[in-house]
Amino acid sequence: QVHLEESGGGLVEVGGSLRLSCVGSGNKFTDSAVGWFRQAPGREREFVGVINWNGISTYYSDSAKGRFTISRDTAKNTVYLQMNDLKPEDTAVYYCAVRTVTANQVIDDKYGYWGQGTQVTVTT
Repeated sequence: QVHLEESGGGLVEVGGSLRLSCVGSGNKFTDSAVGWFRQAPGREREFVGVINWNGISTYYSDSAKGRFTISRDTAKNTVYLQMNDLKPEDTAVYYCAVRTVTANQVIDDKYGYWGQGTQVTVTT
């Protein structure tokens, strides 16, 4: 079984930064890719980025590329999402998830374990 818990969300001004954390438990977490998704009110859940099991490879959505960075600390069982130059359109609930199907990593149904989410609100 895998348990995921996100933290680090909050209120931030346009142009500011936040670092989200995703602490996981279980071998599935340490042996799997971990993705970040977000969901804004009235919108579908959206892929943000993913990091492979050993932290060497990452992949980002176009909206995240150049502003967001995913990293992982295997000793702490934690995956991070560093978000810089935040914009109002980044406002959403952010989720981390463990990928359980090795294909189409941008699609949320390839991820079998999810955290409860953390709210990020970017104000003008």
